Amino acid sequence: MDERLLVAYRRTDYRVRLPGGGTTSLHVDTPVPATLHALVGTSPWGFITAWHPGSRRAPRDTNRQAQRRLLAELLADPATRAILAAVGVGADGWREPSLFAIGTPHVVLERLAAAFGQRAFLAGSGQGLARLVWTPQLTWVNGDS
Repeated sequence: MDERLLVAYRRTDYRVRLPGGGTTSLHVDTPVPATLHALVGTSPWGFITAWHPGSRRAPRDTNRQAQRRLLAELLADPATRAILAAVGVGADGWREPSLFAIGTPHVVLERLAAAFGQRAFLAGSGQGLARLVWTPQLTWVNGDS
């Protein structure tokens, strides 16, 4: 496992745009904020992106096209109840447009993360903790452990 990436993921502010305006933030290994309780209920949820596959910078147009495809995949899943706009904001100022999917099973999120070249994503269930989930296929392919 790349310790530098792990630190970056842990320090990221995972911001979700709320339907009524404003944002709320998720952080690794902390409970879902109260502002999301009514939205997530007891459902599984995930914070995911298609930007910068393999944690390497990609051109803006490539990222946007991939994000649109990810959104379409999430919308096509019958369990997905809602998708909110989101953004990951790193401690050093980088920003990565993301999606907060409610109802999408974790196995689907993991499959999509791998398909879009993501090394990890944030996931949880209901009002529980936000967990960093490594994408095993990509970790193995890149030779990290």
